[in-house]
Amino acid sequence: MTLTLPTMITLFRIILIPVLVLFFYLPYHWSNLACVIVFSLAGLTDWLDGYLARAMNLTSDLGAFLDPVADKLMVATSLVLLTQLHSRDYTASSIAFAISAAVIIGREISISALREWLAMMGESSKVKVTFFGKLKTVMQMLAIGFLLYREPLWIFPVQVIGEWLLYIAAVLTIWSMVIYFRQAWPAMRGRG
Repeated sequence: MTLTLPTMITLFRIILIPVLVLFFYLPYHWSNLACVIVFSLAGLTDWLDGYLARAMNLTSDLGAFLDPVADKLMVATSLVLLTQLHSRDYTASSIAFAISAAVIIGREISISALREWLAMMGESSKVKVTFFGKLKTVMQMLAIGFLLYREPLWIFPVQVIGEWLLYIAAVLTIWSMVIYFRQAWPAMRGRG
């Protein structure tokens, strides 16, 4: 097995996860900005590895497997950290935050399992990325970026904006999951 440049970039993204955790818990005033930089760097490398794999014809089975895993690990880790930070009080906001994070993480696990199951049946082409899936991803990334920064920026309540973006992402997450399961339903029903 040869590691291609895009796969090495994907592995770098996985290595960034403990770096994010470290910065998250550092007791310095700049640690939240460092978290946003690490998270943004992960997003940039996600785009870069895909671009290089296509442009240089360096696609590989390992890279195709690791790329979505790296994304899901970064998002899930970020949401767990943020939920832990947000759950210091038992308000309705904390509960809504935790439910939104659980919905997003649960959807990622469910859709990954669905895709694997469909691939085992030779039906992987049944589930395609939709506009709502892409919009969900954009909202998730924006929400997590805002929430990792969490400090007010001039007149902008960054934490509040991040929370609302997370709630919107959770709704889009449910909607995109429904679309994926509807796409897969004929194959699921036929092979139950």
